Amino acid sequence: MNKIKEFPFKQAHRVTGKEVEMARKAIEAKLGVKRPSRGRPPKGLNKYKSIQIRLNPKALEWAQAQARHRGIGYQTLINEILMHRAAAGRAHHSPHK
Repeated sequence: MNKIKEFPFKQAHRVTGKEVEMARKAIEAKLGVKRPSRGRPPKGLNKYKSIQIRLNPKALEWAQAQARHRGIGYQTLINEILMHRAAAGRAHHSPHK
């Protein structure tokens, strides 16, 4: 087989979405398994909302220090704390049978 010294750009074309889909289906048929999707996960009902919030500087410093200690982002830490508190509040106020 001869080595090509230059890429034949005149013969090249962009791969269309339809061609990508056909290739994906062919690979899935050959392997017998569904291929995982790639890229950013689809946004659904539980997507995060971008908000602006004012916090006491001491509370923000504490959150940032705690987040650094745990190796996570401070917004993630604040979200975890709020979600934990929200879950505890739901459990506390649930009706008893």
